[in-house]
This record gives sequence, structure tokens and C-alpha cells, in this order.
Amino acid sequence: MLNLKPLSLVYNHKSGFHASHNDEVYEQMMTLFSFYGFEIQVFELSERSPISLLMKKIIARHQKTKHKGVVIGAGGDGTLNSIASHLIGTDIPLGILPLGTFNYVARALDIPLDLIKAAEVIVKGAPRAVHVARLNEHVYLNNASLGLYPLFIEQRERYNKYLGRFPLHAYTSALDVLLRKYKALKLELTIDGVKHPVTTSLVFLGNNQLQLKELNLTIADAAKEGKVAGVVVSKSDRISLIKLLVKLFKGNVEHADGICLFTAEHIEIKSVQDQPLYLAIDGELIEECSPLHISVHKHALNIMVPYATSSI
Repeated sequence: MLNLKPLSLVYNHKSGFHASHNDEVYEQMMTLFSFYGFEIQVFELSERSPISLLMKKIIARHQKTKHKGVVIGAGGDGTLNSIASHLIGTDIPLGILPLGTFNYVARALDIPLDLIKAAEVIVKGAPRAVHVARLNEHVYLNNASLGLYPLFIEQRERYNKYLGRFPLHAYTSALDVLLRKYKALKLELTIDGVKHPVTTSLVFLGNNQLQLKELNLTIADAAKEGKVAGVVVSKSDRISLIKLLVKLFKGNVEHADGICLFTAEHIEIKSVQDQPLYLAIDGELIEECSPLHISVHKHALNIMVPYATSSI
């Protein structure tokens, strides 16, 4: 028993991880983890279990042993973000069981979407240090945004709640917001020390090169190198924004009118109106007071990946 490695499986109760049709898969994974010498504990993320207290308990468990084991996140990218933010700076690797809609983190690292195969990566793979972007006290593995995109996320979650989770909702919710509600922001962006006053409907900051590549954005390579990569939309009238959405469907948004791309080591965003900014960080919605400070911590988080894979 003393030689067993700790394995803490953290799952989002909203993900359906313990749904009846997954019982067989769940048992197979538990058998696999046990076979490879892990001592398993399962933890549920819910409103009654604050992530900060849960992760403090989990990290203490892993730091008591010679073998640091692995902390597994079972859920979507928002769940992974919550867990990863507490593992940064530790030597405890993150394992991924992808249960989200898009699963950009897993896909960028060539982690299979099949749960059994993903579990095999956790026990047979190797830890890979990846870049993590930071916005004030928050981190993001995929993206952070302000302006229209948080409204898109908010509307998409309404669609998902009543109609079920489908990738198409990312686009229908965007069109819904564009047709019914949007508001331009007056900001001051300081990009590596150079100030740029902007009136914008959207600022999008990406950290996952796969997501940026799927949008055909050339800043994907900069994100891979560990730089802040961003998009500013200077258009704010409804017609221009609908045209932009069409270009997004076609995969050529970078060449749309009113699009500005940038990369930097450090970004500061101030609200000219001096009011809290509504943000989406890896799909989670928050309000944050201005100014926002954004940078990338290079190789800050260890994730279990297949031996031959890409990095984020």
C-alpha cells in the first residue's frame, strides 16, 4: 500500500460523468488506474464544494507522498481551467478525461476523446510542461475575452440548458446576440508599453494554438511560442458584425474589415468608462475591475500527454 501513487479524480457534476450509460466505462477506467498502481480518490465539483478548498485538500494529499501521482480533471475546458489554476507551480501533473463540447486542451495535446484511451494516456504517457496565460489573478488555457464574446457564451449556455449541448449553439447564440444586443467598449490597450485607444465590440485573447488555427489566425504560432495572442474588432455596427460572423463560418475572419491582430509579452487593458469589465475566461463568466494585466507563464503546468505529441 505504501508504494501506491495517489490519483485524485475531480469531476464536474454537470458533465454527466456518473450517468448510468457510462457505468461500464467508469469501471474500466478504475480497473486500469488500479492495475497501474494508483490509489484512487474521487472528488465532485459542485456549488457545495468550493474548488479552492477542494484543491487545497487534494494537493496536500499528493505532497505527502514520494510519488506525486496525478490529478485528473473529468469535464470540459472550464473544469480543467479550475483545476489547473491550483496546480500551476507544483510538480503534480494534470490528467485529462475530456467531457466538454469542444475539448480544445485535449485536442491540442493529441489526447484522445475516447475516455478509455484518454485514461491510457494518463497511466502510460509522459508529463509535458505547457504555457498558461494569466489575466490578473485568473488563468486561461484556451482564451479570455471581453465585449461580445462573453454575451455569446451567456446566450449559448441558455441554448444548451433548454435544447441540449451542441457545437452549433456557438454560432446560433452569436447571431442571436448580434441581432438583439451588443455594446461597444471604449478601452485603452497598452501592448508591450505602447498605448492604443480603441472603440471595440470584442477583444479576444487566445492561448491555445489549435483553436487559433481552426479560426485560420496566423497568431497561432505566437501562442505556441508563449506570447499573448489577441484579436481586436474595431467594427461595432450590426451589419458589419453579422458580416464578420459569416466570415467566421467560412474560416477567413483574419481578412475581414475591422480586424486587428497583435502579439505581445504583456498587455494592459483599461476601461475608459472606469467600470468593471464582463469577461469570459475558458467559458466561465466573471466581472473584473480595470485594468486587466495579461501575460503568459511559459511551461507552467504539467499535463499527461502521449509520448509523441504537440504542445500548447
